[in-house]
Amino acid sequence: MIQTHAIGTRSSKDAPMGIAADITIILVAALLGGFVARRLNQPLLLGYIVAGIVVGPYTAGPRVSDIHNIELLAEIGVALLLFALGVEFNLKKLLHFKWVAFGGTILQMTLTTVPGFFLGRLLGWEPYPALWLGALVSLSSTMVILKTLMGQGKLGTLASRVMLGMLIVQDLAVVPLMVMLPELANLSDGLAHLGLAALRAGLILAAMVFVGTRVIPFVLKRIATWNSRELFLVAIMALGLGIGYATYLAGLSFAFGAFVAGLVLSESDYSHQALNDIIPLRDVFGMLFFVSVGMLIDPAFLLAHWWAILVLTLVVSCGKVVIFAAVVRLFGYRGDVPLTVGFGLFQIGEFAFVLARVGLDVGALTAAQSNLVLAATVVTMILTPFVSRLATPTYALWRRWRGKTPSPMLARVDEPLRGHTIIAGYGRVGRYTADLMRRLGHPFVVIERDQHRMDTLKASRVPVIYGDASSPTVLEAAGIHEARLLLVAVSAAIDVETIVRQARALNPRLHIVARATRLAQLEVLRQLGIHEVVQPEFEAGLEMVRQALLHFDVPTTEIERLSDAVRAECYQPMEALSTNAATLHRLRRARRSLEIVWYNLAPDSPLAGKSIGASAIRKRTGVSVVAILRGDRVIANPEPETVLEAGDQIAILATPPQRALFQQWLQGSDAEPAPAPAGAATTVAT
Repeated sequence: MIQTHAIGTRSSKDAPMGIAADITIILVAALLGGFVARRLNQPLLLGYIVAGIVVGPYTAGPRVSDIHNIELLAEIGVALLLFALGVEFNLKKLLHFKWVAFGGTILQMTLTTVPGFFLGRLLGWEPYPALWLGALVSLSSTMVILKTLMGQGKLGTLASRVMLGMLIVQDLAVVPLMVMLPELANLSDGLAHLGLAALRAGLILAAMVFVGTRVIPFVLKRIATWNSRELFLVAIMALGLGIGYATYLAGLSFAFGAFVAGLVLSESDYSHQALNDIIPLRDVFGMLFFVSVGMLIDPAFLLAHWWAILVLTLVVSCGKVVIFAAVVRLFGYRGDVPLTVGFGLFQIGEFAFVLARVGLDVGALTAAQSNLVLAATVVTMILTPFVSRLATPTYALWRRWRGKTPSPMLARVDEPLRGHTIIAGYGRVGRYTADLMRRLGHPFVVIERDQHRMDTLKASRVPVIYGDASSPTVLEAAGIHEARLLLVAVSAAIDVETIVRQARALNPRLHIVARATRLAQLEVLRQLGIHEVVQPEFEAGLEMVRQALLHFDVPTTEIERLSDAVRAECYQPMEALSTNAATLHRLRRARRSLEIVWYNLAPDSPLAGKSIGASAIRKRTGVSVVAILRGDRVIANPEPETVLEAGDQIAILATPPQRALFQQWLQGSDAEPAPAPAGAATTVAT
C-alpha cells in the first residue's frame, strides 16, 4: 500500500535548499520528460507524469525531499486549471450541439458510471470506491483529443464539434462531482451534507454573480486604464485564487471557487486577455500537479498488478466506444460521426487525476486503487492517437458488411465569422482603417487593449475584443483561422513583429498588411512573410512633396513618375516576396504610359463650338475625350456628336507622346491643363 503524504521526507541537512531544490529537480525532470513526449508525438502531460515517477520516492536517482509541499503547490495548479476552464467556457459554443452536449453527455456519464461501478465490484472493491471508479472512468480527455484532432487535421469536422461540445460539459461536470462524491460516504448523513453543500454552492454562486456583474468589471476597468500588464495579471490571479480561498473558508472546494471566478470573468470584456495572461501560470502549476501525480505511482505496483490494469483498460475502452457511439446515434447523428466520437473519446481524462486526488484526500480511495486508475488513464491517453484512426476503416467495414458504399467525410461546420478583417490597434491609423471598413460594409473586428479607446469603440457599436493582439488566445477569439486579412496598425516596432509572428504561426495562409515604424524594419517584416507594408511617415512626407511640386507647376505626370520611383525604391524589399506587390508595380508602370488629363476650354479655343467628331481630335492626335465637366453636370464617354462649349473641362485619355501632340496642335490657343475636378481621378483607375 502506498502512503500519499508521508513519503520521502528528508532532513534539512540532506536538502539544504528545501523546496527550491525540489522545484529545480522537478523543472529539469519535467523539461526532459516533456522533450521526450514531444519527440514521441505524445501529450506533454504524459512526459510530466513519467518525470514524477523518476523523481518520486519509488525510483533511484534524484528525489524530491518533501512531496507534501509539492502537493500543496499542485493545489494551485488544480485551481488555475479550473479557473481557466471557467474563463474559456462560453455557452454560445454549445448552441449548435446543445442537445447532444448536455443531454447526451449526462446520459453517457450515467451509462459509464453504472458499469464502472460493477467493474469495481468485480475487482473486489467496496461499493463506495467502486462508485468513485465509475465516476472517474466516465470522463474523457479534452487536452489529448484536441491535440489528436489537430494532428490529424480533423479539427472543424462535424464529429469534432460534437466531441468538443461533450468534452466541455464533461469538464463542467467535474465541479459538481468534486462537491457531491465526498458527501456520499455516509448516505444517511451524506444527503443532508450534500444538500447543505448544494445550498452553500448556490449562495456563493449568487454572490459571485452579483460581485462579478457589479464590482469586478469596475475594478478591472480601472486597472486597464493604467495600461499596466503586470498589475492586470496580479489582479486576475488575486481574483481567481482569492475567490477560491473564500469558498474554501465557506466549507466548499478551493478549486470550485476558482472555477466560479473564471465563469464570472468569462462574460466580461477582459476574459480573452485574462485567459492569455493566466495560461503560462496555469501550465507551470499544472505541470507541478501532473508531476505530483507521477510521484504517487510505484512502478513495482504496476508490474505486480499488470493484469488488473489490462482488464480495466480494455473494459473501459471498449465500453466507452460503444456507449459514446450509441448516445451520439440516439441524438440523431448519422454516418461516421457516432463511431468517430466513440473511438475519439474512449480514453480516461486528465480530470480523473483531480478527482482521484480528492478521493485520496477524503479516504474514499486507497493509494493502490488510485494507482490502478491512474495507470489505466495513462495507457488510454497514449493509445488515443492510434485508436482514433480506427473510426474510418471500421465504418467502411461496417458499410461493406451492410452492402453500402462508404460515404465521404462530412463537411466542416461554418464559423459565425468568416472572411473578415482583423485590425490590430485602434490608434490614428487603425481608426481611419476601421471607419473606411465600416463605410464599405466589410466585416471586421478590432483588437485593442487601451480602455479609453475600447469605450469609444463600444459606444460606436464597433466589434472589439479587449486584449493584446500578440496573444494567441486573443487572436483566436478574433477568428484568426477564418479571417481573410490582418491589418497590423500598432505603433511599436517590437509589437508589430510579435503580432505578425504569432498570426503567421496560427494561420500561415493569412494575408497580412503591417505598419512599419521605420524603413529599416522592412527587411525584418519581409522575412516574416507579410504581403504588404505601409510606412506612414514616409507616405506623409511623399504626399507633402507631391503637393509642393504642384505649386512649382511641375506636370502631374512627372510628379506621379517621381512618386512611383521613390515608393518602389522604399518598398523594394517587399517586391521579391509578394506577388501582389509585383503586380501593383507593373500596374503603376502601365499607368505612367496611359493617363487622364483635364483641360479647360477658353472662349477663343479652336475646339469651342465644334463637335468632337468634327474636330477630328482622335484622328489628328490619337487622344480620346472620355469625359466633359459642364457646370455641375458630368458627361461620361461623350458621343462624337457632342458639341464642346467654352468653359468646359474635358478629360482626355492619352499616352505621353499623344498628349504632347495634342498640346502642339492646340499651341497658340488658350487650352491649358486644368486641375482635376473634385472627386475625379487624375489617372486611370487600375
